[in-house]
Amino acid sequence: MLPPDPDQMEQLDIKIPERNLFKIQVNSADKLLVEGEPLEDVSKIKSMIKEFVLNNGRDPESSDSPKDAIVSFKTDRGTSQDRFIEVLDQIQGAYYDMYAERVGVTNKRWREIANDLSDPENRRLYDLGRGLKNGQLEFPMNISIAEPSKIGG
Repeated sequence: MLPPDPDQMEQLDIKIPERNLFKIQVNSADKLLVEGEPLEDVSKIKSMIKEFVLNNGRDPESSDSPKDAIVSFKTDRGTSQDRFIEVLDQIQGAYYDMYAERVGVTNKRWREIANDLSDPENRRLYDLGRGLKNGQLEFPMNISIAEPSKIGG
């Protein structure tokens, strides 16, 4: 089933609770701002995302559940392609780690599973890792990549 024609859809203003948004921003000088705080070491993003997504409502300032958690990634027009890819790799890597842990495999093995879904056992593990229940994903990879702002570059 195809999505509706965007020209015929009414604009919906969907309110997402702030606690369900994990915000990452990169400026035109490739400097990171994560959850409103400067961050020098990009490799720390992965563990921060995992903690946020797996919160399950314990911390009222963090996500309600993996299904509700959204990682918001915004760049500036001057952000380098290398920095964009470096941050996106950390974001996706966090999800791959979480999926792999759910089925007891390594991140590398998870990516192999995801690349060969024709194998029935791989499909079973993939669905289990992503939390597929009754056709709905309980553990989606919710990444919002915003249009770059025009401030720099």
